[in-house]
Amino acid sequence: MSAKIISGTEVAKAIREELKTEVTELKEKHAVVPGLVTILVGEDPASQSYVSAKNKTAHALGIHSEQITLPADTSEQDLLATVEKYNKDKNIHGILVQLPLPKHINETNVLYAIDPAKDVDGFHPVNVGKMVLGEDCFLPCTPHGILELLTRSGVETSGAEVVIIGRSNIVGKPIANLMLQKRKAGNATITLCHTRTKDMAAHCKRADIIIAAVGVPKMVTADMVKDGVVVIDVGVNRIGKTADGKAILAGDVDFDAVKEKASYITPVPGGVGPMTITMLMKNTVQAARQIAGVK
Repeated sequence: MSAKIISGTEVAKAIREELKTEVTELKEKHAVVPGLVTILVGEDPASQSYVSAKNKTAHALGIHSEQITLPADTSEQDLLATVEKYNKDKNIHGILVQLPLPKHINETNVLYAIDPAKDVDGFHPVNVGKMVLGEDCFLPCTPHGILELLTRSGVETSGAEVVIIGRSNIVGKPIANLMLQKRKAGNATITLCHTRTKDMAAHCKRADIIIAAVGVPKMVTADMVKDGVVVIDVGVNRIGKTADGKAILAGDVDFDAVKEKASYITPVPGGVGPMTITMLMKNTVQAARQIAGVK
């Protein structure tokens, strides 16, 4: 058996076409232009690249996008003032502060300062609380993307044994919470594994679905999974460089070996990654609708 590849690139493309239509409708019928601001502190190359990709995607969808780059020595007070400025800006519906921030700035203070109605990353405690309760809110972008990949690939999650590897606030905890809820891509039985988990292979072997989000290259091997498993690989690990200096990427799963046993698997790159930015755009359009009172 060789797995069906779940292409995040293709799924993201389909969702972006839907969003493009929705944005056009908002503009033409309601005179609402969704607006996103991305705030970057310092000149970290990886962060700059990511912010640039967000801007490019937003513009392609017709979303108004602003990028604010502040010096690395910007004070926390000045950053908070910038956030507050956009909290009050009626043309901006989504605010994203690019992480990580310089060490002298308290990330929690900054994230908590964002208006929950504009928190399109889904990290504000108001949105996290609503998510846990199953209420309508902005879902964190990567978990949201995983749900879409599963749903649009026709993967049955109801009653499934789902093993999640990694307990981060960004992926592991939220996807565990979402998949146990009564919702699309939900109603699963969840096991959340982490660095202190004993005999992780035993947990993985009984899983119908494995979601790996731990940041260890090729940690999930073929002997750890059963035939027919569905594998969602969130990991993006740089394991070397090509002759021309490009990064060689690997996921948290040994893709070549595991795909021979899995029924579905996401590749790295081209799996979960493209979905994250797409879900950010989806949240921004949702924020614009809610703030403008458009149903």
